[in-house]
Amino acid sequence: MHSARILLADDHKEIRDKVRRYLEAEFNVLDAVGDGRALLDADARLKPDVCLLDISMPLLNGIEAAIKLKENGSKAKVIFLTVHEDMDFAQAALNTGASGYVIKRQMASDLRRAVKEALAGRIFISSSVVPSPAVAEDEEAPQSAH
Repeated sequence: MHSARILLADDHKEIRDKVRRYLEAEFNVLDAVGDGRALLDADARLKPDVCLLDISMPLLNGIEAAIKLKENGSKAKVIFLTVHEDMDFAQAALNTGASGYVIKRQMASDLRRAVKEALAGRIFISSSVVPSPAVAEDEEAPQSAH
């Protein structure tokens, strides 16, 4: 089996460098770009197996970039790597067809596993993603017919 080819998009160079170093032992990191538009260009050129996206990026945020990847016919699995632990962000990300949602502070325990799960056709979500208060209340409330 070939080493998975990964494209990374994050607007912070320090994060891009850290993620690259973390993944290179096991995966082929093709490129690391700083915004959503650069991601779309690199995806079309490099044809990665996996795209790792931050949500908050300039020019085109991660959610918008994930939608555009799909519209452009990209075959890459999308995994979000973000600081946003709120379920609303995770749901918006997963609604784009993403295969993973990893919280940056859990990168050491979750990122490699998320890539492997995505490549196997499964979805991975970091354990610290918490339901929003509205979701938690809805789950506890009795179901009523609408």
